[in-house]
Amino acid sequence: MSVKSRLPEWFKVKSPGSENFLSLKSKISGASLNTVCEEAACPNIGDCWDRGTATFMILGDTCTRACSYCNVKTGWPNTLDQSEPFRVASTVKKMNLKYTVITSVDRDDLEDYGSGIFAKTIISVRNFSPNCKIEVLIPDFDGDFESLKKVIDAKPQVLNHNIETVKRVFRKVRPRGNYNKSLELIQNVKKINPNMPTKSGMMVGLGETKDEIVSTMKDLIAAGCDLLTIGQYLRPSKKHHPIIRFYHPKEFEQLKDLGLKFGFKHVASGPLVRSSYHADEQHDAAIEHLLNQSIVN
Repeated sequence: MSVKSRLPEWFKVKSPGSENFLSLKSKISGASLNTVCEEAACPNIGDCWDRGTATFMILGDTCTRACSYCNVKTGWPNTLDQSEPFRVASTVKKMNLKYTVITSVDRDDLEDYGSGIFAKTIISVRNFSPNCKIEVLIPDFDGDFESLKKVIDAKPQVLNHNIETVKRVFRKVRPRGNYNKSLELIQNVKKINPNMPTKSGMMVGLGETKDEIVSTMKDLIAAGCDLLTIGQYLRPSKKHHPIIRFYHPKEFEQLKDLGLKFGFKHVASGPLVRSSYHADEQHDAAIEHLLNQSIVN
């Protein structure tokens, strides 16, 4: 029996096919770009595209790391497509997006870990579509401060870096990552630009306990994280990390309530929630909080 056939009933979603969705799909085809929406077969693709949001994966399709939950192919690319920022910007304009998320594979083979292409993509999108808000979902850049600063100086609206899981499980699923380094990255964002909204995401179902989820939430808050997403881990294949258990939608609601109680400005929590789920909504919540804070002060 396949993993897919064992999914609980709450994972059933309507196949996308609205007029707007089909129109956007036709505009992105032929651009030689990777959208996480399509590559990861995201269940929210119809909802997000109808809202005028989409997620692009830059820096190629080969990652220099091998996380046990991820289906992206691994290797050592040693190539860089300098025209990619232009193609992303052109496609964002064609799709008339209101909000776009730009993410990437890890590129430990590059001196700046790909941060330069991130910056160029942000600037290109803004030049082509000045009204489109931009969120970046970045790797850890191996903790390199200058690479992070290069991205922040390009002024995206939101800086996202996923913690992915709790500290005890972290090395099992991200053997080349570092839990503390991910927290430090979020702290450094606030050092560079205290007003930039920060965001992180977690998967559950990897073997963590509720207490460990709570501890991770508190670590993120202490690091200065404003926004949080929590979703169910789904195993891409039998070669990947097993699903230890499925969380019920009511449990996700409880985790959302806890996150808001601890101080996150917005929490998106649910079985099908992914990093870019209703990203525009999260951005607006963060900006509203900053405005209210400035009025109080």
